[in-house]
Amino acid sequence: MFKKVLIANRGEIALRIIRACRQLNIKTVAVYSEADRDSLHVRFADEDVCIGPPSPTESYLDAKRIIAAAEVTNADAIHPGYGFLAENAEFSEICEECDITFIGPSGHMIRQMGAKSKAKELMNNANVPIIPGSDGLLEDVEAAAVVADQVGYPVLIKASAGGGGRGMRIANGPEELETAFNMARSESVIAFHDGSLYLEKVIVKPHHVEIQLLGDNYGNIVHLGERDCSIQRRHQKLLEESPSPIVSDELRKKMGDAAILGAQAVGYRGAGTVEFLVDNDGNFYFMEMNTRVQVEHPVTEEITGIDIVCEQIKIAAGEKMDLKQDEIRFRGHVIECRINAEDPSKGFMPAPGTIKTFNQPGGHGVRLDTHAYSRYVIPPYYDSMIGKLIVRGRDRNEAIRKTLVALDEFVIEGIPTTIDFLKLILTNDNFVAGNFDTSFIETCLPEEAGIKTNGKSKTGVK
Repeated sequence: MFKKVLIANRGEIALRIIRACRQLNIKTVAVYSEADRDSLHVRFADEDVCIGPPSPTESYLDAKRIIAAAEVTNADAIHPGYGFLAENAEFSEICEECDITFIGPSGHMIRQMGAKSKAKELMNNANVPIIPGSDGLLEDVEAAAVVADQVGYPVLIKASAGGGGRGMRIANGPEELETAFNMARSESVIAFHDGSLYLEKVIVKPHHVEIQLLGDNYGNIVHLGERDCSIQRRHQKLLEESPSPIVSDELRKKMGDAAILGAQAVGYRGAGTVEFLVDNDGNFYFMEMNTRVQVEHPVTEEITGIDIVCEQIKIAAGEKMDLKQDEIRFRGHVIECRINAEDPSKGFMPAPGTIKTFNQPGGHGVRLDTHAYSRYVIPPYYDSMIGKLIVRGRDRNEAIRKTLVALDEFVIEGIPTTIDFLKLILTNDNFVAGNFDTSFIETCLPEEAGIKTNGKSKTGVK
């Protein structure tokens, strides 16, 4: 087992990793930018190192500074969390070259799954259902038109190196294809320095369902069930739950088996997630594989009782998993709400600032993963997440009721947050009935989300 782990991240995920390391009797090192000097992950780590100014490119994304911090503190492993360098193949390889264990998959695995068109090809070869579309990358808009005519409109132009909803444009017909293609390519170049694109048929009104995986160095891979992530805006998730309202025991087994087949195809190691789109007929299609711990991993931890971060660390240390697929059990229903410093009425505009009052919810089955506190300053340089509220109930109805109670108790004053908007979701009749898909926000709560309707937004601005 490792003696000391450096956490190459910040906020709530850094604290989460510190807790897991303490459970495993591992010392920790926090790195931080000048903007995060007062963050709780700095306070609770055994050691801390300032790695630069607030800009992510000069701190959390600077591999040289992070490696230097690891060498100075004699850390023998680095946990990247999610975001920043978590899915950076080059960083994984740099760690290996410096004789520091990267707690995650190899650079080769990250590259295979990071290039979306390559990942799609690998999954197809492994008999994992894929969305109809281009066999590889598109050379130009003319090639895109040929494929679009074959699979039928609407189609989605996607950045091969993409993520987080960037580099994605829908064309509802031939007249929109060229504009969608050029916009997707331009955004992909800016965001990822890579203009490679591919095309997929749009699955109309799907559910976004992902399967959590764990794989060790000895070829053992298990799935930990599904999470429904359909409640999202512009491909950014707002609320996740498990089990999914549309997934039967039979479908769960099919999707779990398919996810394992895909992971086996790349010899996957560590914690990972295979994301699928599920249509109204129960057909599911591979979207992508995330080669890291997910933001929403606590949902699966609470419904299975398995500590995913601890398992991830033990796998990286070379331990053999003692988890058996037929022994994994699911208990009740779990909902996670992402609490962000954002103003939903203004299109979820980030709202950094000082938290004046911070009262945490509590009670049976209530968990809060957060790095915030009263007088904490949400900096403007990073993701706007304040925390994640995770609630477990005996069934879905109880989980919804308990989550609403917890949100009522959750008091954050001084900055706008998504708390009230999450209450609107949880009390919406369609959500309560399980009658929703990835278009839920746009179709059920457009004005509340600041989405333009009839030429106006909620604020009345054209």
